[in-house]
Amino acid sequence: MEWVVVVSVLVMLILSLLRVNVIIAIIAAAIVGGLMSGMSVVDSIDLFVSGMGGQSSTALSYILLGAFAVAISYTGITSLLVNYLIRVLTGKKTMLLLAIAGVASLSQNLIPVHIAFIPILIPPLLKLFDKMRMDRRAVAVSLTFGLKAPYIMIPAGFGLMFHETIYNGMTQSGLTVTMDDIAMAMIVPGLGMVFGLLFAIFITYRKDRDAIAGAGGTGTVLPETEEKDVAFNSKHMLTIVAIIAAFVIQLLTDSLILGALTGLALMFLFFVVPYSNGEQVITDGIKMMGTIAFVMLSASGFANVLQETGAVSALVEVSSGILGDNKAVIALVLLLVGLLITIGIGSSFGTVPILAALYVPICLAAGFSPMATAALIGTAGALGDAGSPASDSTLGPTSGLNADGKHNHIWDTVVPTFVHFNIPLLLFGWIAAVIL
Repeated sequence: MEWVVVVSVLVMLILSLLRVNVIIAIIAAAIVGGLMSGMSVVDSIDLFVSGMGGQSSTALSYILLGAFAVAISYTGITSLLVNYLIRVLTGKKTMLLLAIAGVASLSQNLIPVHIAFIPILIPPLLKLFDKMRMDRRAVAVSLTFGLKAPYIMIPAGFGLMFHETIYNGMTQSGLTVTMDDIAMAMIVPGLGMVFGLLFAIFITYRKDRDAIAGAGGTGTVLPETEEKDVAFNSKHMLTIVAIIAAFVIQLLTDSLILGALTGLALMFLFFVVPYSNGEQVITDGIKMMGTIAFVMLSASGFANVLQETGAVSALVEVSSGILGDNKAVIALVLLLVGLLITIGIGSSFGTVPILAALYVPICLAAGFSPMATAALIGTAGALGDAGSPASDSTLGPTSGLNADGKHNHIWDTVVPTFVHFNIPLLLFGWIAAVIL
């Protein structure tokens, strides 16, 4: 039974590397997992479908955030940022990549629109990337850093949700910990991501590289974006008010859905976006984020198959049974197991509750401190989020970079982010678990 997770995740990864559609790869992996557990194909599919509801709230959030992002782009306010970046950073690759990582970081904590900003900001910059012979793999790494590192380290916006998920999982499993302890514990793994980003920008992808037409297929269907020479006006000010309101409501209610709905409603109430364009805005939002939302639903179904068959628990039990009492070895094995599980499920948020229930008893028995346990659970959940074909941290960057069909999801986003973030996360997370 313990081999079910390993084999099914490998099936998904191999099919993805062979450029099979991610959704098909996930479904195939779920069927393999079900068959290996003694279920029929029909039962495996039924279990898969029944588990898709686990990410329904997230999927709806993404679609609404997509609509909000389309409404924001309607005002032309993003053109101000794009034109500024083009004017100031043309020819300055390093500064441009760091600026993209910085803008992406704001999407997790200050303006929690997550990946919805990417299809607005990145497509207008693609011609600039080509002119500068920018390696788009470096851009993908920069974007994924901004989508992930802030929620790992900063307890605000999505970071607050992630830390609360760790807190709830540990508390429900019988281990007392404070939110401050979790925030402190996650700083060390987060620094690993900073190291990975800098290594990618200054070493791995510093050389020129030409994007190849057709490398990513036909490209992602996105709303039309044009470079516009616009000046700051009252509509832009009202747009900023709507963004701030969406941020505040999200913080007060811990609901991305309510935050996105608030932002959308204000955009219409302020007449920033004409009411008559409402249906088009929602339709474009679905076009932008619908595929990603459905991949997340599929990943939830896959996770349900692995959980219900008992494969995840069996894998951890077998691993813990051969660990002994060496904390360093235990920490390393638990992190590797977390990497395998998360890369299959594709969601750190969805994986943490599973890992907390399994890891807390092992960590208590081995004598890990609450902070070390939090670092293990948080890092194990974050491992694999970057580098997973089914993760929004990789799907988001691809949605923008492949707008012209020149960026391959697996080889230009998944593999680079896996190498530059999972390896340092594993190392720094292991250090945190040993020293805390």
